[in-house]
Amino acid sequence: MDTAEKTEVVLLACGSFNPITNMHLRLFELAKDYMNATGKYKVIKGIISPVGDAYKKKGLIPAHHRVIMAELATRNSHWVEVDTWESLQKDWVETVKVLRHHQEKLAAGSCDHPQSSPALERPGQKRKWTEQKQESSQKKPQEPKATGVPRVKLLCGADLLESFSVPNLWKMEDITQIVGNYGLICVTRAGSDAQKFIYESDVLWRHQDNIHLVTEWVTNDISSTKIRRALRRGQSIRYLVPDLVQEYIEKHSLYSSESEDRNAGVTLAPLQRNIAEAKHRQSTL
Repeated sequence: MDTAEKTEVVLLACGSFNPITNMHLRLFELAKDYMNATGKYKVIKGIISPVGDAYKKKGLIPAHHRVIMAELATRNSHWVEVDTWESLQKDWVETVKVLRHHQEKLAAGSCDHPQSSPALERPGQKRKWTEQKQESSQKKPQEPKATGVPRVKLLCGADLLESFSVPNLWKMEDITQIVGNYGLICVTRAGSDAQKFIYESDVLWRHQDNIHLVTEWVTNDISSTKIRRALRRGQSIRYLVPDLVQEYIEKHSLYSSESEDRNAGVTLAPLQRNIAEAKHRQSTL
């Protein structure tokens, strides 16, 4: 298949990144290799979108630290970048809305591109034009299915896929939109039951063609939870996170027993919102 006939894809990873690890970065590489190897897709960009403080997850340190660490981790990447939009929102934002935001931003940028004039292409004008295009993309959201616009797909691990079954954590309509309108690229480990989980879910089974399961053959058990635990116990995290991230954590003394108690006893934002909405619906019946 010719490159021009391939569907361009942008990989979007949403999460706490508390802190970002080498495994988070590996997910992008694994997904990119898989999608490009199908011959149907061409991955053109990866986006890391740290969740905002309003998510209220236990042990979640302030968003500005998590954003800076993600930026340090991707400093040498030519295709993975960090987006701060989600982290700057006052209220928690559903994942489907983050997907929609980036799809509309791509659509608006695609519509703006043909309108560029030679005057804006002159030397010295490139940065100004880029800034104008970014501002315009935020003001003029377009329908996500515009012709020729790269497709945003949610990049995740098997744990996110399985979290769809946790009561009140996700809205069924959001899951339907995520897998139906955008699509999932789920990195799983050898022997994982991800395929079985899809089979047992009617909505996932219905949209299984839009769910790409990528097997992680080189096992990597690095997780943010294990990183934080090691830090609390004074153990080395070298080679588990990028060097610049380790230096930043040490410089700011980010993780401790005190930070792990942050938001302790607070209901996770999606659970709080979805339970409240469910009670409201019942009271109006």
